[in-house]
Amino acid sequence: MASSSPVKHAWRVLLGLLVLVAVLFGINAGGVIFSKSSWAPSLALDLQGGTQIILSAQTPDGKDPSADQLDQAAQIIRQRVDASGVGESDITTEGGRNIVVQIAGKADQATRNRIQASAKMELRAVLAATSPATSFVGSDGKSTPYPTPAPDLGSTPSPSPTDGSDLSWITPKLKAEFLSYDCKTKRDAAKLPASEPLIACDSSGQAKYLLGPVELDGTSITDAVAGMNQQNGQWEVNLTFNGKGTDAFGKVSQRLYAYTQQNLTPRNQFAFVLDGSVISAPSMNGIILDGRPSISGSFTQESSKSLADQLKYGALPLSFTVQSSDTISATLGSQQLQIGLIAGLIGLGLVALYSLLSYRALGFVIVASIAVMAVLTYVIICILGWRMGFRLSLAGVAGLIVSIGFTADSFIVYFERIRDELRDGKSITGAVEDGWARAKRTIYISKSINVLAAVVLYILADATVKGFAFTLGLTTLIDVAIFVIFTHPVMQLLARTRFFGNGHPLSGMDPEALGAVYRTRTEYREVATASQGKAARAGRSRGEAERRQTIAERKRAEALAAAESGSARSGNEEND
Repeated sequence: MASSSPVKHAWRVLLGLLVLVAVLFGINAGGVIFSKSSWAPSLALDLQGGTQIILSAQTPDGKDPSADQLDQAAQIIRQRVDASGVGESDITTEGGRNIVVQIAGKADQATRNRIQASAKMELRAVLAATSPATSFVGSDGKSTPYPTPAPDLGSTPSPSPTDGSDLSWITPKLKAEFLSYDCKTKRDAAKLPASEPLIACDSSGQAKYLLGPVELDGTSITDAVAGMNQQNGQWEVNLTFNGKGTDAFGKVSQRLYAYTQQNLTPRNQFAFVLDGSVISAPSMNGIILDGRPSISGSFTQESSKSLADQLKYGALPLSFTVQSSDTISATLGSQQLQIGLIAGLIGLGLVALYSLLSYRALGFVIVASIAVMAVLTYVIICILGWRMGFRLSLAGVAGLIVSIGFTADSFIVYFERIRDELRDGKSITGAVEDGWARAKRTIYISKSINVLAAVVLYILADATVKGFAFTLGLTTLIDVAIFVIFTHPVMQLLARTRFFGNGHPLSGMDPEALGAVYRTRTEYREVATASQGKAARAGRSRGEAERRQTIAERKRAEALAAAESGSARSGNEEND
């Protein structure tokens, strides 16, 4: 009964592996049917080609930007692109004014907007709001445009405004400009004055606002996260301000909440202005002193995440125009991918050949383990490409090829431990269990070092090498899992079959072929001397026995040999 427990455990583990594989394939199948997943791994720029966008920096004085400004802008653009789920992108500066963005595959409009948006975030109090109309109906019943503001209209606030909600900001000239403003007007957000009122429309063009000066900007935002409001089921962006921003926003909320209590609409509203457009103008429904407000509006999951990413990664220090946008071919192409795959197949074939020559039928266990690992790795890479934007580059392919050798190491350590136990006179089933107990510690330590090296390489290496580090770390973790949930359970079952359990010469677990020197833990095997071949095997067995003796056994043997030698000399002297 005791011997059946490992068998039941092995079948349960293998069943769990089968369920795991089915779940992973089910997840990816769901992504293929309902989303943008695929049964083929997503390829990176060097293998697939993609889109190249060249951004040209614009400065107020027309001069070239500084190198620090250009590098900072390139870093922010990289963070935005990575946050959008586009992996293995290439972003470089060029010519002292341009930033070249290369993205694998076709860049959609949302990705383009993420790249070039300046994300100039401002918080302004609402002074007035109206419809976006720019004409009115006169007494004659005809619709005429609002008149162009006369140049002699007053433009100086009187009396001087005391805060951002003071109606003194609305001068006759500003009022006329507000009434005649067309929401279709295009403006450069970088040139909008922060210390003066602003006329702006919402992103849909359905409302027009007259806003006070900037009271808070995007530099005060430390974090922005998109999430769904559990009360109304709408998407929103939750902000976190730094210490200075928390104090400033607390004062604004106190002032605007007082207007809410007095029913002074729209003066109780504050507007989040992004690149000169009002994305939300909510009413202040409470005093917020913890610096954690939220932006709500007609957001979708994608638009809320896009806004959160732009605010989280800061505003670009420069404004940019798209100089060109082209489709580019793969830098390495399908030929290099085919060469890499051929190299991997050759490596796999050599590992299989070595395994079969060295371990006989046990070599098929190694081949089967690598096959299962390949299936798991493939479907996981497909899922990561769908959910995280991971793309397989040539460096990543190299990591997969290198992992074949690392994977074979685990099995070699395990099988050699089993053979050591067989040489010590243990049964096949006992050797499998004890060899597992001794091998797993060595393998865990070895693989932990590999994972640590992959993590360090991923953090410190250039973007072109990150794919190698990622696939190497991923396959190492899968290797350990396969070792636990496939290789050892299979060995537990094979050890109880007639072919392996009886130590067939072709099984790779024949104690005599392995040079076992013990029949049991305390009894040497008898060595036959009927023929020259058997005599040679006997000599090898005696030599193996001598090498495996402990220090105490070796000293005892030397003492017995010395005693026998002394007895022989005494006998010879008596005969003489």
